[in-house]
Amino acid sequence: MTAATIDLGYRPRDQFRSFHRRKQRWSCIVAHRRAGKTVACIMDLIDYALRCDKPNPRFGYLAPFYAQAKDVAWSYIKQYVAPIPNVEINESELRVVLPNKATIRLYGADNYNRMRGVYFDGVVMDEPADMDPRAWPEVVRPALSDRRGWATFIGTPKGRNSFYEIFQDAAKKPDDWFSMTLRASETGILPDEELTDARSMMSEEQFDQEYECSFNAAILGAYYGKQMAALTREGRVMSVPIDPSIPVYTAWDLGLDDATAVWFVQQAGREVRVIDYLETNNTALSEIAREIMNSKPYTYAEHYLPHDAEIRELTSAKSRKETLESLGLRPIRIAAKHNVEDGIEAVRNFLPRCVFDEGRTELGIECLRQYQREWDDKLKTFRQRPRHDWASHGADAFRYLAVSMQQATLPRERRRPKRGTIA
Repeated sequence: MTAATIDLGYRPRDQFRSFHRRKQRWSCIVAHRRAGKTVACIMDLIDYALRCDKPNPRFGYLAPFYAQAKDVAWSYIKQYVAPIPNVEINESELRVVLPNKATIRLYGADNYNRMRGVYFDGVVMDEPADMDPRAWPEVVRPALSDRRGWATFIGTPKGRNSFYEIFQDAAKKPDDWFSMTLRASETGILPDEELTDARSMMSEEQFDQEYECSFNAAILGAYYGKQMAALTREGRVMSVPIDPSIPVYTAWDLGLDDATAVWFVQQAGREVRVIDYLETNNTALSEIAREIMNSKPYTYAEHYLPHDAEIRELTSAKSRKETLESLGLRPIRIAAKHNVEDGIEAVRNFLPRCVFDEGRTELGIECLRQYQREWDDKLKTFRQRPRHDWASHGADAFRYLAVSMQQATLPRERRRPKRGTIA
């Protein structure tokens, strides 16, 4: 049985017909809310899966969070595969197996590393602006190589982030990329009275982002949106030279089962030069210390750690501060204990003093841009606490930096300490 003999009940909207007819391997669709992009891409996955003649075809749908993938896409997949004879639906794994043994499975970018080691014939990445920007280049893209698989990126803008870069790249390479932008004012999908009502209830920036696909609108709920926009506007994201005569300060967010983030800065007068950023996942402290002490060409002044770095671990009876000191990382200063709101305000006051190296701190800059309040879907409002996601680690480390440098009076000149090494 072929896809041509099965009516799945899907009738594509006119706006997506060109997408379904595309010949390019890569696709980027920037679309307003309720345009129907998720349904179109779910049906695209099903169609490709049914037609795939490779052995054991595998397709994936990736959302920012696993629970979000289930909420957004799972019911659609079950609805549209229901007419297919002998289809297998696995509720616990959010996976369907078609008669030709093709598999479609849902994933969450909050644990994108679980996709390492698998292959894909096609992948849909829904709302990549909300994903860790490393998910695509480090995990998903390599998974497509041996099968020459395809990928489709769909979403609504959230500032000039990795999704914006993909959108820009797609527009420049029409032979390789299918690209499409669907603005609510142009598609006619939503009635004019609905758009008028939505506009009356939203800020101009919110409406432009959600309905008019503007990459220039401020990211909703972002703590440092204005400050990061000013950095870009004023040319303070640039190539920053490293002055070997100025010592380097580091600030850490120590992860246990997730990421550890480290910022590297130099101070020249009141100017803070943010010269480097390091982030690792599930890496031992000893390996991180070796990277910092031996692989980074810096002379260190002080290292700022969060206050919980002094808590002794039951297994070793040593704190992480003591562990790092034993590895040669000195001197270490513990950031003063503070509430998150005060720390965020310290960062807002600190950012205007900073210049960032655009290459070495690219991921860290994205963390600061994407650091957002948590959204309460029931109350339809932002909570007064940060959302914990991939951006949190870099943002937390920068908060410790801002608080520590705000409290410390750093001398303009100091004797250069000797560089440490770890055997």
